[in-house]
Amino acid sequence: MSGHDQEITRLLDEVVNGSERAYSRLFSIVYDKLRNLAHRQVIYEPNLSLTKTALVHELYLKMFQQKSVEIEDRYHFFAIAARCMRQILIDHARSKKREKRGGNQNEVTYIDEMFNVNQEAEELLAIDEALKKLAKLDQRMADIVELNYFGEMSFDDIANYLELSDRTVYRDWAKARAWLYRELKKEF
Repeated sequence: MSGHDQEITRLLDEVVNGSERAYSRLFSIVYDKLRNLAHRQVIYEPNLSLTKTALVHELYLKMFQQKSVEIEDRYHFFAIAARCMRQILIDHARSKKREKRGGNQNEVTYIDEMFNVNQEAEELLAIDEALKKLAKLDQRMADIVELNYFGEMSFDDIANYLELSDRTVYRDWAKARAWLYRELKKEF
């Protein structure tokens, strides 16, 4: 583990114990990583940087509002980030779907610009449903997809976090991708 990774783990321990100084330092260290994570999830458009920034702030707030969560290390931190990112995006997609069906047209969130058309919201909801089905069949494969797709974790980091061999992660990723492809092909 690099010195930077060790510092993230140390700061996470301090944040869990209530250190405001550690919270500020941790935010500055992981901010760019979270921005990259947010960037991967949004669709390119001219005002993207503001949307990205707002999404990162929402992600960070969501993560640290979970008082019962004890973050063990940087792998666990980014796994939680992946789950929170998925929840934020799915909540937004559901909101877009409600609007499409004539829901509250005035309800606007800071990530409204993430989806250029309602089709992206539909696709994201289909991915979420497919991941839920996959989790019922094989939770580990669903976790690997979530960590890689929503958390942008490398396969090495996923292997460390899940305490698996790299080969197992690659094999599960390949199986999960094939299963998801077949499942999503039915939808579209």
